[in-house]
Amino acid sequence: MKVKTVSLAVVLSLISYNANAKEFVLTDTEKNIAKGNWSISNQDLGVNGNKFTIQNTVLKGGKQDGTELLTISSDDFTIKLIPTRGLGILSVVGDGVRMGWDSPVDEVVNPKYINLESRGGIGWLDGFNEMMVRCGFEWTGHAAQADGMMYTLHGRAQNTPVSKLIVDISDKTPHTITVKGLIKENTFKKSNLETWVSLSYVPGSKEFTVHDVVTNKGDYTRDYQIIYHSNFGTPILEEGARFVAPVKEISPFNDYAKGGLNTWQTYLGPTKGFDEMVFNVYPFADTNGQTQVMVTNKAGDKAAGIAFNINQLPVLSLWKNTDTLKQGYVTGLEPGTSFAYPVTIEREQKRVRQLEPGQSTEFTLTYSLLSNKDAVTKYAEKIKAIQGEQQTKVVNEPMAKE
Repeated sequence: MKVKTVSLAVVLSLISYNANAKEFVLTDTEKNIAKGNWSISNQDLGVNGNKFTIQNTVLKGGKQDGTELLTISSDDFTIKLIPTRGLGILSVVGDGVRMGWDSPVDEVVNPKYINLESRGGIGWLDGFNEMMVRCGFEWTGHAAQADGMMYTLHGRAQNTPVSKLIVDISDKTPHTITVKGLIKENTFKKSNLETWVSLSYVPGSKEFTVHDVVTNKGDYTRDYQIIYHSNFGTPILEEGARFVAPVKEISPFNDYAKGGLNTWQTYLGPTKGFDEMVFNVYPFADTNGQTQVMVTNKAGDKAAGIAFNINQLPVLSLWKNTDTLKQGYVTGLEPGTSFAYPVTIEREQKRVRQLEPGQSTEFTLTYSLLSNKDAVTKYAEKIKAIQGEQQTKVVNEPMAKE
């Protein structure tokens, strides 16, 4: 598959100083900088308008010892990022509505306590509790033994601390806050992928944008994959909650998911003994490739939405894990370049992309917290407009067997 090359200007914009922003370097391994505990506010900067604070905290004790947690707060909206875990998003809360979930993993686990190859390659689950996890970038999907190595569950990015951590705050209204981190997946004789991951937020708003740029820094063509594993539990997820999306085609991931194909748009309440169900989705998009999806509660007054471009992220995995609350009651809306099959299957089915030496590619997703019926309705209307009169093709059999 042809990959769009990102311009040098786009890459440089993620790593160079912005003349219209105040830049704070919290981590830089090349310069031996690690600020640790740190904070700044609009008041500290003499910035008027919506109030905000940004705080980086080094957690103590247990398996989260040494993990850094970066919190952005503005009005009644809080975003928690984890620089130590690939700058993943732990949770987002606004207007009393949470985007996130309750995992049995109740600490923000430092990757140094995780063995990705444990339990047959699913050690990734020992730290899994975030609202958004980057599954990639060298590979993603279910664990597999191939090519003389173990492709562990969902790759390495989420268990890689960022080598650089930068906070930019725009001098100009509306004073956009951008947090950037550099993930290095560099292995002798293997990968040399470097990814600038970022989150931008306008104080006072109820949405934020994730923008990542992956670059092959090596001299050889390399594979890459990414799934943005975006996870939502209560209070959005409940019995009667709905998945709303402009769906071109949907199929069950495996034989177990075939049993839920007739009810793929709705959710059960917490159900003991419910194994996870996954569905493979190809979404419709507008003429520019833009699409959006959401999960909403039964009443339609609380929801989480994700907008993305199918030219960058052509598929979506719908993960339903409506198990008990203590086991992990959660759904995943997961835009990606690939489905969650092992990389061996994804290669066979031509969904693994490649980067030439020096080539870059980018991904942009906008997440929206929808905390009232009007906001949910307007978001749903945009989805309906993308779907239009186009029919959804329901495929009864899985596209692959593990």
